Amino acid sequence: MTEQSLAMSIYSRIDKPLLVAFLAALSIGLIMVASASVNFAHEQRADQLYFLKRHLVYLTLGISIAIIAIRVPLNAWYLLSPYLLMGAIALLALVLIPGIGLRVNGSQRWLNAGPLTLQVSELAKIGLILFLAGYLVRRGDDLRSQWHGFAVPAGLLMLMVMLLILEPDFGSVVVITGVTCALLFLAGIPLGVFLALAASGIAALSFFALSSPYRMQRITAFVDPWADQFNSGYQLTQSLIAFGRGEWFGVGLGNSLQKLFYLPEAHTDFVFAIIAEELGLVGALAVLGLLFFIVARIIRLGVLACRKGEVFGGYVAIGVGVLFGLQAAINMGVSSGLFPTKGLTLPFISYGGSSLLVCLFFAAICLRISMELQEKTTGTRRADRD
Repeated sequence: MTEQSLAMSIYSRIDKPLLVAFLAALSIGLIMVASASVNFAHEQRADQLYFLKRHLVYLTLGISIAIIAIRVPLNAWYLLSPYLLMGAIALLALVLIPGIGLRVNGSQRWLNAGPLTLQVSELAKIGLILFLAGYLVRRGDDLRSQWHGFAVPAGLLMLMVMLLILEPDFGSVVVITGVTCALLFLAGIPLGVFLALAASGIAALSFFALSSPYRMQRITAFVDPWADQFNSGYQLTQSLIAFGRGEWFGVGLGNSLQKLFYLPEAHTDFVFAIIAEELGLVGALAVLGLLFFIVARIIRLGVLACRKGEVFGGYVAIGVGVLFGLQAAINMGVSSGLFPTKGLTLPFISYGGSSLLVCLFFAAICLRISMELQEKTTGTRRADRD
């Protein structure tokens, strides 16, 4: 089969509405990164297009990874999942070694990869979701009936949380904990065990939040950011000003004032505030609706896959949907003052190379799940006709 015929075969079997939604989100991200970063890039790098160029490099690399990933059968990811998890844990430990991990703004989360940098907590999400999905297929009965079936995912979660807190990366801790709890609950873990796990997780997160004056300050600042608007509440007050300036239809693409060195991280963690300022409430709701469609479509795909017997693919899709949904909700909630400040990107839209690579990888996996599900459905129909 030629490359062209293979590409046509893939396109004919994938979930086209989901593909279009992914492309739309990537396009919005490209435009908003360019708009939000131009002044900051000129000031910091003497090149207005510096961050846009890097975003395009990561986007090109991510699309290349997605093209490869979409051709790999789900069964291969099922077999590789334990090794991917071990690799993820090794990277989380490696980044903590002085001289290997890069320390930026007090956090040691990145590894050098030539001219690029990789945030290992993002890569760890791949290993975690694929392993959990595979484990729930292999040991689902033990999970539902015996305590040691639950001990393995709980122990792995605790290990990853400890490594992430040492970086520290509190936002990723919340996300991976939420994804793990969601998958265990859907797999049928006993309610008492689930509630105990949830209570332990909440207690642990509360302890780590309260034990650090810095994290405690960030948590309390969002309650009344105006009380200390030039210090702990600065980011949030500037973000809220951006929301207020946007009104219904925004000030126009490229016309944001908050990105002119008022709002820190305007092209990364707070890009949604710039969307609200430049495109208004209508534009912000459109982006919210697009991300909601992506999350709902992926979870629907996962449920359908489970019903059709593709349990591994179903758990993967549900895990990815929960991951995207949690990360988007936290990012937008932080920008609008609903949650304390967390360093989480908006999936497909924020500037952030590692996040973009992981999002595109997971997008390809979800499209692959839709392909295999379509193949199975078509094969069943043919068998029924015969």
